[in-house]
Order: sequence, then C-alpha cells, then structure tokens
Amino acid sequence: MRTINQTESDDKVISKLEKMEIEFLLEGIYRACGYDFREYTFPSIRRRVWHRVQAERLTTISGLQEKVFHDPACMRRLIMDFSIQVTEMFRDPEFFKSFRTKVVPCLRELSFVRIWHAGCSTGEEVYSMAILLREEGLYDKTRLYATDLNEEAIVKAKKGIVSLEKMKDYTCNYLRAGGKQSFSQYYSVVGEEVIFDKSLRKNMVFAQHNLVTDSSFNEFNVIVCRNVLIYFNKDLQNKAHSLFFDSLSSSGYLIIGKKESIDFGPYKQKYTELDKEEKIYIKIT
Repeated sequence: MRTINQTESDDKVISKLEKMEIEFLLEGIYRACGYDFREYTFPSIRRRVWHRVQAERLTTISGLQEKVFHDPACMRRLIMDFSIQVTEMFRDPEFFKSFRTKVVPCLRELSFVRIWHAGCSTGEEVYSMAILLREEGLYDKTRLYATDLNEEAIVKAKKGIVSLEKMKDYTCNYLRAGGKQSFSQYYSVVGEEVIFDKSLRKNMVFAQHNLVTDSSFNEFNVIVCRNVLIYFNKDLQNKAHSLFFDSLSSSGYLIIGKKESIDFGPYKQKYTELDKEEKIYIKIT
C-alpha cells in the first residue's frame, strides 16, 4: 500500500512529466509549423492539450504528440484549440460607449485614421468598430486592419457572416454601446445566417499575423487588442507591448482588455490613462 508521502511524490513526478511532454509538444509545433505557443500561460495551454487528447480519443499527451506530427488535420485542430475564438458584436458595450465619447472626438482632427485590431478572431469586433465609425462620420477616412494567428478565423472574418440566433444579444449590445440607428440596417438575413453589408468591409484589410513572431507592418492611430494578452506569460506580454508601442503613432491609442494591464512592464510610463475602467491609454513618448 502506498503511503500519503509516496502518493504526493508520485503526483509531483506525474506533474513534471506532464509539463515536459507539453513543452516537447509546443517545441515540435514551433519547429514544424512556426506557430509559437511556448510562452502562453501554462494552465491555458494544458487545458487545451487535454481537450484535444480526449477529442482525438487518446489517453496520453505523448499519443497526441505522435498523432499531430503524422496527421496534418490533427495538427490544424490542435492549433485551432490554442487560438481562442471568443468574441461577439459590441462585446463590453461600455468600452464602445467610451470610445465614442473619448476617442472619436480626437480622431475627427486627423486627415486619415489607421486602426489595428490585433487578435480579431472571427471579426465581430472589427465590424462593430466599422459600424461605430460610420455612425460618427469617420468610416470613409479610416482603414481597419484586422489580424489573427488563426488563418481559418481570418477566412471567416472576411466573409462577414454570423449566426442569426446571436443577433438578439448583439442588438442589445449595440444599443447599450450607444448605437444611433436600427442595428438591422447593417446586415441582411439569409437562412439561419446574417451577412453584414459589403460597404462595411470596403475599408477593411484582413491578414494572418502572429504577435509572437511577426513584426510591425504599419503605423497606427489606434491599436485594439482586447482579451488576448491574458493567455501570454509576462515575457510574451512584454514582447507584444513592444510591438504595439513601436506600431503606434505619436499620441496614438492603445486599448487592451479589462483583465489585462501595462502596469507590470517597462511601458507603464510611456502612456497616460484615458479611461481606467475600459483600459484605454494614450502614447506619450
């Protein structure tokens, strides 16, 4: 019979072995595909690894490792698991209301506006921004760049299609965000799907971009990256913040998620806080 101390010791060994297996898996993915998840927060990655182990009807992480490197479809599924796709139209309506009242007046003074939605997922947030800018008379002088690590999400975002069953909640979000029109005027219904008006996409540029490995590709007046950095460890968050800082124009706006922060890193002194609650910052150096 195992003693309590023996059981605790075995659990520690299992934990170390599990962590090593996951590290080997992430290293292999990076070398094989160029996707770098090695500095994502371990608990988040661990949950998604075990989800894929179970979904593939396997029993071990080593078994998953063998399968992903011999089955390209399994590799794609695992990368999809790592690329968290949680989004909705006008998510966190108070943020969009704050953007209307505190950022839009300053954007009116610019001759042209570039906005980068980093980690745009399937595009709901960038379409929300396009609607807001149209209502504020700024859309025609704005270019919206929407990027994500997940290529399949980008393909879906380009189409501007969402499920009809979500529109009741999306309409409530739109109204709470200060929407000025009838939300239904921005889309048409086809069967069980909603297709957003093509005019909303005319100033959008969609592209695959990896915040971990890719560099800056333009200068932006606004960068929106909400609820992405929470999946990064501190070192990786600092890398992303370096990329954002280098990509922002003078007096540009950085917007992150409510559970995210710039306080821990070297960039805290390089921004002034415009809205503490909604995490909107202005670049000052």
